[in-house]
Amino acid sequence: MEQGLLSESLDRYLLSTPTIDSEHPLIVATSRRITGTITEPKEKAVRLFYFVRDEIHYSVYMISTSFDDFKASTILEAGRGYCVQKAVLLAALCRSVAIPSRLVFAKIRNHRAPAQLVEQTGANVFPSHGYCQLSLNDRWINVTPAFDQNLCHTLGVPSVEFDGEGEAVLANIDLSGNRYIDYLEKYEPQADLPFEWLRSRLLPIWGEKRSWLTDNDSRGHRMPLSGYLFPGCAPEDSPDPHHNHNKENGG
Repeated sequence: MEQGLLSESLDRYLLSTPTIDSEHPLIVATSRRITGTITEPKEKAVRLFYFVRDEIHYSVYMISTSFDDFKASTILEAGRGYCVQKAVLLAALCRSVAIPSRLVFAKIRNHRAPAQLVEQTGANVFPSHGYCQLSLNDRWINVTPAFDQNLCHTLGVPSVEFDGEGEAVLANIDLSGNRYIDYLEKYEPQADLPFEWLRSRLLPIWGEKRSWLTDNDSRGHRMPLSGYLFPGCAPEDSPDPHHNHNKENGG
């Protein structure tokens, strides 16, 4: 969906916020390093997109119900994130170089979601997939930096490419011509992360959790929707060694 800019001011899409912390020294230093001497906003946006897509590795297990795990500077330091976190980071990096940005959310069905993830979550529908809209050449352009290229190659799905002009969103079909992503519902763009809204959609599936950086972080966690129990921590349970999750699985 490419949209002409509304008459409203773009100023609020350039503001630093507690999550889109575009004035954080780490964010500023990183955006300057990546864009260097480039002056064209389109080229800056392309450079920043590919940095977030490939250098910040995708992990669905970074999903969190804690506000602190959605700060762009925190995500950048961690070097990994899931779709919403990577969208927040891209928005912050773009704002730090004066490119207006905002967040967009959609309910999607991923027909290529790994079987293990579907077992863990109890569904292949994700109610709060997140991505960005960037203001370039007087248009809002949808940009999705979620899945890094290596993960896409592993899963056999097309990587999202961005040239600074066209839409850059998850494809409807995979590399074999099979169904991949269905957009079931799209929501209004947001100038800042609607954390309580997001949290309300994550809790029924994931329960209370922080971002998991290692397998140990998930030990003993029970998923409320599916009832799936991650191995470990609960002495009365007998962990199934085959249920160890893979941090690189895409969802």
